[in-house]
Amino acid sequence: QVHVVESGGGLVQAGGSLRLSCAASGSIFGIDAMGWYRQAPGKQRDLVATITNGGRGTYADSVKGRFTISRDNAKNTVYLQMNLLKPEDTAVDICYALLPPQIRWGQGTQVTVSS
Repeated sequence: QVHVVESGGGLVQAGGSLRLSCAASGSIFGIDAMGWYRQAPGKQRDLVATITNGGRGTYADSVKGRFTISRDNAKNTVYLQMNLLKPEDTAVDICYALLPPQIRWGQGTQVTVSS
């Protein structure tokens, strides 16, 4: 089975940066894509960014131009570089690995952006 572990969350001031990491291990050969959802209190879980086997990243409109998703194939790890953070980015960010027809979820990491 695939295990997904993420890290890198924390507390930053508006305009600051964080870098999230998400490492996949186990039976990783069937992974088609990885990325992050995020969920703020009282809101639904929304897709933030995803990266496919082709290496192209896609982003929610709310983070375009500020976030960059990348991957390190040797480490089976994806990264989400988050710049120019805003208070509305405050959420639990949850990494996922897509193994059709299933999704494997990480444990989540808290991102808090102060004004």
